[in-house]
Amino acid sequence: MKLQLAATATLMLALSAMWPLAEAQQPRVNGGAATSVQAADEPAAAIQKTAKAFAEAFNRGDAKAIAALWTPSGEYIDESATAYAGREAIENRYADFFKANPGASIALEVDSVRLLSSDAAIEDGHAVLTLPAGGESTAGAYSVVHVQIDGRWLMASVRDAPTDGGTAQEHIADLQWLIGTWTAEEQGVTMESVCKWIGEKSFVERRYTTKAADGVQTSGVQIIGWNAQAQRVQSWNFSADGSFAVGIWTPIEGGWHASVSGVTVDGAATSAVNQLRRLDDNAYVWQSVDRSVNAIPLPDSDEVIMRRLLQK
Repeated sequence: MKLQLAATATLMLALSAMWPLAEAQQPRVNGGAATSVQAADEPAAAIQKTAKAFAEAFNRGDAKAIAALWTPSGEYIDESATAYAGREAIENRYADFFKANPGASIALEVDSVRLLSSDAAIEDGHAVLTLPAGGESTAGAYSVVHVQIDGRWLMASVRDAPTDGGTAQEHIADLQWLIGTWTAEEQGVTMESVCKWIGEKSFVERRYTTKAADGVQTSGVQIIGWNAQAQRVQSWNFSADGSFAVGIWTPIEGGWHASVSGVTVDGAATSAVNQLRRLDDNAYVWQSVDRSVNAIPLPDSDEVIMRRLLQK
């Protein structure tokens, strides 16, 4: 994986597991990737071991052990799109790198493992490379195609994400339409959500207040921004009661899809997929699906239409 990781690692903040109207309905759901969790458990564990073996071999400068994690005809494509085919070429590439950078170390984080079949899977993750000279660290994302051969999972193709020169502002510019004050009323629940740019348009801050039919009021704040290390839009949500959630945002046609996971004030694990679909400049539809609390499924929330509060 990354030999010249070049995306600056910044920690960004992300969208919610708990948009207020959903909280009033007490939703929380599974973040979409858990469709066949049990079926994927065994290969996922094996792939995690491969990632660990890669990092250990890298950190001791063992190019031969690294190459052995590939299939004999496997390929490695670095962030500059240079391809290395076959174990020998891959071993030589890493050997050259270790010769030029003795003492370099790497840390990997597996973000997801998707099972394509009983013998094939895709791993997505990010890595942080630290060079000994000055201890400078760089970060970036990677993707691996794994195949199972004779009972052993090997890497058939590894691709490092190209260096992304885009600014944080550019990556979240599409959220411009969210800026403003939004209101909704559903089944006696009212909500106001105020979104504004902060940090020279590097982040969107969303402050919300929800009032249930019984008069109980909740509030919270959410920050949305670009995570350069993981190469994705993320969000952090903090509620006044002490619960919190982290979301991973993916653009979809006409809006955004956010896979969120969090923890309630009581320590329960929550997950959900929140969907935002823009109707026009002054309205969008929000819904929370695939929800769960402590792995217990919950029904999808109702669709809620958020309307912009226009200034008179």
